Amino acid sequence: MSAGQLRLCHRDDIPEGAARGFLPLPDAPRNVIVVNRGGQLHAYMDSCPHYRGGTPMAWRKDAYLDAEGAHIACHAHGALFDIETGACVSGPCLGRKLTRVPLSEAPDGSISVPAQVAGRAARES
Repeated sequence: MSAGQLRLCHRDDIPEGAARGFLPLPDAPRNVIVVNRGGQLHAYMDSCPHYRGGTPMAWRKDAYLDAEGAHIACHAHGALFDIETGACVSGPCLGRKLTRVPLSEAPDGSISVPAQVAGRAARES
C-alpha cells in the first residue's frame, strides 16, 4: 500500500451483492460504505445529502442496501441511491448525490482510500 493510503479491508470481505461500512481511522466519525456489484467496488461516505451535515444511513451495522439489494438506502428517511453513480433516485434528496470515495486495490486484494478521506469524514459530521 502506498503512503497516504488507509487500508479498509480485503476485497473478499465484501461479498458480491453486499455492502459494508468501514472506518478509515479508528476515531473517524463517518464510515466509508463499500458496495460490491458485478465484481466492481463502489465507495461513498456514509452521509445522506438530505440533511445538512449528513446523517448516517444504516439502521444497523452494514444495513446499507434496500431489501432487494438494488440500491443504497438511507434508512433514516427512505431515500434510495444508484449504486454505480451515487445519485438519489427516490426520496427527498432527488437531484443530489452521495459523496464518492476513490478506492485503490493492491495486488494482494487490499482495498484502501486516500488518507484525506478521514479528514473529509470529520468535516461532514
